[in-house]
Amino acid sequence: MLCWLVKMSGHDHLAHCLCDLTRLLWSLLLPLVFLCLVLSAVLVLLVVGVRVWLQAIRRARRTRDGRPTVAFFHPYCNAGGGGERVLWCALRALQNRYPDISFVVYTGDQGVTGQQILDGARRRFNILLPRPVQFVFLKHRLLIEPDLFPHFTLLGQSVGSVFLGWEALMELVPDVYVDSMGYAFTLPLFRYLGGCSVASYVHYPTISTDMLSVIRERNPRFNNADYISNNLFLSAVKVVYYCLFALLYGMAGSCSEVVLVNSTWTLGHILDLWRTPNRTSVVYPPCDVSAFLDVPLEEDGDRKCHTVVSVGQFRPEKDHRLQIRAFKKLLARRGEGPRGRDALRLVLIGGCRNQEDEDRVLMLRGLCQEMGVADRVEFKLNIPFEELKRELGEATIGLHTMWNEHFGIGVVECMAAGTVILAHKSGGPRLDIVVPHQGAPTGFLADDEDSYADAMERILALTPAHRLDIRRNARHSVGRFSDQEFEANFLAAMAPLMGTLE
Repeated sequence: MLCWLVKMSGHDHLAHCLCDLTRLLWSLLLPLVFLCLVLSAVLVLLVVGVRVWLQAIRRARRTRDGRPTVAFFHPYCNAGGGGERVLWCALRALQNRYPDISFVVYTGDQGVTGQQILDGARRRFNILLPRPVQFVFLKHRLLIEPDLFPHFTLLGQSVGSVFLGWEALMELVPDVYVDSMGYAFTLPLFRYLGGCSVASYVHYPTISTDMLSVIRERNPRFNNADYISNNLFLSAVKVVYYCLFALLYGMAGSCSEVVLVNSTWTLGHILDLWRTPNRTSVVYPPCDVSAFLDVPLEEDGDRKCHTVVSVGQFRPEKDHRLQIRAFKKLLARRGEGPRGRDALRLVLIGGCRNQEDEDRVLMLRGLCQEMGVADRVEFKLNIPFEELKRELGEATIGLHTMWNEHFGIGVVECMAAGTVILAHKSGGPRLDIVVPHQGAPTGFLADDEDSYADAMERILALTPAHRLDIRRNARHSVGRFSDQEFEANFLAAMAPLMGTLE
């Protein structure tokens, strides 16, 4: 009996402690809930206050200028890539169509003037704007530089883009905001704080379902280091990181009221992530195909040496190593002699942006030496446009090896110049560019060393007349990627947003 009483006493004591603990937690919970509500209300009021303030600034600016303003966010507008060509062609089209609207470019370029930037666009792309644009020079572009974030680069650059976007918003509040470089996390900033209408032109999704597949399957790639792909735990952590980032990226991108993408491949990934089917259009980037149309198309049967030409920046994703290895296999199959190895050469043409690219070229030269093909491979760096045209005009095969290239302007240029294109069997080249035209082939596709070597051997085995038919058909097919086609499709896609300004 005494033992039973002791047990009951212990049980009552435990119950009493649990009751006290519950009362303590409840007493703490109510103040926490109240504090959260207060902080949420303060945050909402702060956001509303900032929005009202920024809208007042926008209205004052519009009253002062007497016209609305459209701003493009392009922190690297003084570069010379395909994205910059899109920017200047888009501005030229909008200026011609809407003469009573002001246009602004947010840029992070320093040490140059607006006029120097416009002169560079005219020199590089032969694009002359109908009238000047205003440049807003941002001082903190470093925040989106990948070198600043050796780890968690995607997240770091995205957060950095928000701060850079805030700097842009503080400098000028536009009526319409266009992100033309793929910084999706700036879209909610301009839409919900700035009260702007927002649009975006997406060259390449910041993250894609293909990238997630690479991590899940633990495949080593240029963006998936060996030490991660070889470690199950690190791969699992990176999958979780990518999935969470993809969710945030989709939420940010869904803020865009008009979405333009540069290819069918990009369209599929953006629809998967942003889920904006009714607001998304494919607008192929403008390619200066007319500049290559004066390259003569003739039978190449009298050529003693067939040249394989690759055009692209010396970046890791371009996979020049694959080109050299495939070319090595082709040489081995052709054997020695004037009709074999000596009748073939590989020319790698591209730009070096920095010391890292130059070091990569040195590594590729070393690979050529190691494989014994250095005497048949030539590197041409940062060559002028006329030399590029001459090399393409003398080439038999145009070579492209980038996995999942979002579009492939270099592929289009090779086809326009009259080479027989051999591109990677993925991305934009497979879905949009190297596709049959009027029922006839326009080129060839491959995806590994053996298939590339097989395709090059097959192209060289064709009769000169057959190769000429493919080259002519390819040239006819690339007319859909002209400046005129881009401008017409871009204006049509932007019309609903621009109509709100008139």
